[in-house]
Amino acid sequence: MSMSLPLVPLLYLALGGAYLVVLPALIFFYLKNRWYTASSVERLLMYFLVFFFFPGLLLLSPFLNFRPQKRELA
Repeated sequence: MSMSLPLVPLLYLALGGAYLVVLPALIFFYLKNRWYTASSVERLLMYFLVFFFFPGLLLLSPFLNFRPQKRELA
């Protein structure tokens, strides 16, 4: 009998890691780049992504803390 790792726990680990770490990190950088220039439909997509991936964004928020851009007052 061969010793192989069960497929189901590895699949759970991969999907959980993607949901909690990888996709929220990509969403963080996407939001950082597009927040001030997004159209209304794109902003609706952003709100959905934040709602759907909220646990992962909450998990990464202490480490990826993007401040708003400084305003230039003339």
